[in-house]
Amino acid sequence: MSDLSLPFDTRYLPVKKFHHEYRRSIEQPEEFWAEQARQLDWFRPWDKVLEWDPPFAHWFAGGLLNASHICVDRHIKHWRRSKVAIYWEGEPGDTKVLSYSTLYNEVNRFAAMLRNRGIGKGDRVALYLPMLPELPIIMLACARIGAPHTVIFSGFSAQALADRVNDVGAKLLVTADGGYRRGKTIPLKTVVDEALTMCPTVESTIVVRRANIPVSMKPSRDFWLDDLLEQEAPYIAPEPVESNHPLYILYTSGTTGKPKGIVHSTGGYMVHNYCTYKWAFDIREESVYWCSADVGWVTGHSSIVYAPLAHGAAIVLYEGAPDYPNVDRWWHIIDKYGVTIFYTSPTAIRMFMGYGEKWLAKHDLSSLELLGSVGEPINPEAWVWFYRHVGGERCPIVDTWWQTETGGIMISPAPGIECVPLKPGSATLPLPGVDADVVDESGNPVPPETRGLLVIKKPWPGMLLGIHGNPERYQQAYWSRFPGIYYTGDYAVKDRDGYFWMLGRADEVLKIAGHRIGTAELEDAAISHAEVAEAAVVGKSDPVKGESIVIFVRIKEGSSPTQDLKQAIIKHMRQVVGPIATPDAVYFVTRLPKTRSGKIVRRVLKAVAENTPIGDVSTLEDEAVVEEIIKIYQELKQVQEVK
Repeated sequence: MSDLSLPFDTRYLPVKKFHHEYRRSIEQPEEFWAEQARQLDWFRPWDKVLEWDPPFAHWFAGGLLNASHICVDRHIKHWRRSKVAIYWEGEPGDTKVLSYSTLYNEVNRFAAMLRNRGIGKGDRVALYLPMLPELPIIMLACARIGAPHTVIFSGFSAQALADRVNDVGAKLLVTADGGYRRGKTIPLKTVVDEALTMCPTVESTIVVRRANIPVSMKPSRDFWLDDLLEQEAPYIAPEPVESNHPLYILYTSGTTGKPKGIVHSTGGYMVHNYCTYKWAFDIREESVYWCSADVGWVTGHSSIVYAPLAHGAAIVLYEGAPDYPNVDRWWHIIDKYGVTIFYTSPTAIRMFMGYGEKWLAKHDLSSLELLGSVGEPINPEAWVWFYRHVGGERCPIVDTWWQTETGGIMISPAPGIECVPLKPGSATLPLPGVDADVVDESGNPVPPETRGLLVIKKPWPGMLLGIHGNPERYQQAYWSRFPGIYYTGDYAVKDRDGYFWMLGRADEVLKIAGHRIGTAELEDAAISHAEVAEAAVVGKSDPVKGESIVIFVRIKEGSSPTQDLKQAIIKHMRQVVGPIATPDAVYFVTRLPKTRSGKIVRRVLKAVAENTPIGDVSTLEDEAVVEEIIKIYQELKQVQEVK
């Protein structure tokens, strides 16, 4: 841990106001959150702030509201109607600018289109789109009519897409003919066509024209978006939905092969995000806010769509790769649009560190006022580089910790209230209303400077409603380890000042470039290859991506452990899960380290991959297997070093 504190403008110090707000939120949580919720528009006020039947929470019970109304309608009632809502830039360089009045008109037209396709309150809509303006527009249109959406990352394969569409039971799917990535055209509609052969619930597919490439259109199922919008009504009244009505379902990988459909409410989620983004980013009327995440992940939901638009901020939406066609593309965008708040991942920061500062010098970044980090723990070296070379030693860094399940930011500096002194590499302190702690295996708080498990001891408004269709899994995954307490699955340390330092996952989930991928899902993909008998996946520290995938494979009898088979397995995993599932290394073994009960001991494999001490192997069924794995790994490593 770093003990380096950096001074900032005196308006951020002292921190008495922050500590007062935090104590009030913990001691009087219902009074505190009711006060925050009144900042949003409600069609009907709530009867009760919180109904808590552990582990199920119902925030603002009885209240009626609509997320689309909060993000769009209320801004067109005054001068904000002519303010920029979205600056969009495509990878090829094409651009669009949408004012709040234009966004309002488009959301209404899209909502009418959805209704005319038979979508109503409670129907699920799947979105498989690149980073186009149509993506947030359709999300808001779904919210407008009370139809929960599920956004599926456009890098996923047909099988992964189908798995998520089927689990949610989507009635309609929205995609594009294609998208752009590093100058190449990605044929999204082709992927969708393959997925839909496995998706019986989908009745209609709406296709956005983007890449202008030939696609197959199935009569009576597939429709071009622009053809449908020509005839739509100019206004659809926002559907008042109960606070607990699902706003969206977003899939995240866990420790079992099947991804979890995380369900978020409308009322609690919107209140939590409206407040935490005000606290963390100090959003103002003049803010130009850019979160570089993909909307296919929770960061994109909260940080690109619902929180900044609820504040009436101008957001930047970029379609392409961060370093294409040149490595200064992001710095060009910040300069071009006068970005004031820039929120990105440690993976990206480390990548740009490798390119050097000369690319930054080509652009004027003086508009920046605040920087943010999200997705994984940021190492102090990357933090300091970001502060010095991107922020010009004038911008506080908001290092945020949160999860798909939490819905919004939980631990972070709070310059929107009063900024505590910062420590490079630390997410600092829990935000108001977040009762976080670090505990041991028995649930007891650990002393300062001691690694433990991060937990949240009280419900918060942005918390997930549950796992779609599986309340038992929700209970088991998050609440069974410490009854009545939310288990995050992360390791952390609290220092003597109470600052939190995140140490990564404690369960079997990898963080690759800020994206969570379950080891079980990756192993299932590998095992589905015809020549693979068993597979075990571990993460290896990567200076850019945070973690990379290392897979140990036992092949079936009669197969040969060739280089061609390695490449075939890699290709297969990309096809089954998507490019994010590409292993950095594949090792063939004759046995995997297992306990006597048959459980694979990934700790041993991770130690081998990381070249760290293996520790106790007495629980293994056959300790000799470790020697074989070490020998294979060292031999391959020597070959790589020679090359």
